[in-house]
Amino acid sequence: MTVEVSRETQEKLERFASLLTQWNARINLVSPRDLVHLWSRHIEDSLQLASLVPQNARITDLGSGGGFPGLILAIATGLPVTLVESDQRKCAFLREAARECGATVQVVAKRIETVSLEPADVVTARALAPLERLLGWARPLLKPEGFCLFLKGAKASDELTEAQRDWHLSTEIFNSRTAEGGAIIKVCDFQRVTR
Repeated sequence: MTVEVSRETQEKLERFASLLTQWNARINLVSPRDLVHLWSRHIEDSLQLASLVPQNARITDLGSGGGFPGLILAIATGLPVTLVESDQRKCAFLREAARECGATVQVVAKRIETVSLEPADVVTARALAPLERLLGWARPLLKPEGFCLFLKGAKASDELTEAQRDWHLSTEIFNSRTAEGGAIIKVCDFQRVTR
């Protein structure tokens, strides 16, 4: 494992992985061919964000799907995380996995565009949408002094260039430790460009 966690956290993550594998036979939480890479491709990828999240932060995760990165962050940090996911079956999995792993989460079964939540300190997303669209969804869900952490693939710099056409933003880029060519984009102080 590339990210160090306590033995208790490791046990919870192993329980999560077991549950996901069981549920994946019925609902598509991750691609079946990805199951052999569950730890490196999904769990460890999500864990990279834990060191970037401030203590006592409230997190909102967009498009939580199989729990990446939001539920993994809740398990690893012990922080409260709001998971926004429109698929009811995935929401059922998220609730069950959170209960089994002792994670403090609120599962919101709504489309991101329609959700109204108390603004969070940190908004996260992984493999969900282009950066430009993520910023539009995240803006109303984020405290003014908060920031976003988006896990991105090899096209991260292209997405950033595209987003800068419509947004004024401050960014910090971290190379992914689990996905070659991937990146974590930290975004703060962002406002849509007025034309």
